[in-house]
Amino acid sequence: MRILLLGANGQVGDALRAPLAARGELIATTRSGQLPDGTACLAADFSEPARLAGLVESVRPDWVVNAAAYTAVDRAEDEPALAHRINAEAPGVLARACAAAGVPFVHLSTDYVFDGSARRPLVETDPAAPLGAYGLSKWQGEQAVRDSGASHRIFRLSWVYAARGSNFLLTMLRLARERGHLRVVADQVGAPTAAHRIAAALAGTLDVAPATSGTWHLAAEGECSWHAFAAAIFEGAVARGLLSAAPTLEAITTDQYPTKAKRPAYSRLDSSAFARVFGAGLGDWREGLADVLDELAR
Repeated sequence: MRILLLGANGQVGDALRAPLAARGELIATTRSGQLPDGTACLAADFSEPARLAGLVESVRPDWVVNAAAYTAVDRAEDEPALAHRINAEAPGVLARACAAAGVPFVHLSTDYVFDGSARRPLVETDPAAPLGAYGLSKWQGEQAVRDSGASHRIFRLSWVYAARGSNFLLTMLRLARERGHLRVVADQVGAPTAAHRIAAALAGTLDVAPATSGTWHLAAEGECSWHAFAAAIFEGAVARGLLSAAPTLEAITTDQYPTKAKRPAYSRLDSSAFARVFGAGLGDWREGLADVLDELAR
């Protein structure tokens, strides 16, 4: 199996490298042409979608997995055109190239395609209603992939974190070492999902017949608020010696922590359809958190 992985330096992209390489020859790309460990790879700049058109033809892969994205949620409000090029136009170009070559295309999306008004776990058929430029660009990217004619699999993720990169867990650990008191939003609810668990499950889907097209939610089980997630991070970090003591946590509302882009208030994704089709799940969010804290403690 020959697999083209786009966005190999992101949280999920980096985590995908090992399980995809275990399935065959992996050709990785990043915008800079360099992997996180400094190894050279192919360069693929999603801000210039037209330049991506020949990538599928030149690599001649059996699968294309797209983990590249513009993820700066607040900055997207000031750069909607750039977010659209990277998150909507570029996946469309790649998916159409896959359709022409007869290659299945795997694409990652987000819980931000929803407005957060639901009060139950969201299923794949719930209507999209993005609140901001980032969510809109990701929704338009989904539509471009569906309209491309390619055999495709779209996986929506939520609250992703890892032992590297820029994410809530690492930010909380850094702030906890700097401050004794932290204020964290308690009225946004979702399921924190570890990138390595996403990667393992997603790589396993390549073993299923490529004719299976559709959209699936891929998130951890259970739910919590950002405040509860922070509390669990600190408890686990203290137990592993990553922190000498946990800071005092103050629960606040979204209104007390204004951001340029609106966030969905409730974005827990129901991943039961993924488990039925692909025979795997991600486990409870606490299990993924334990994995990542263990990795940081080694």
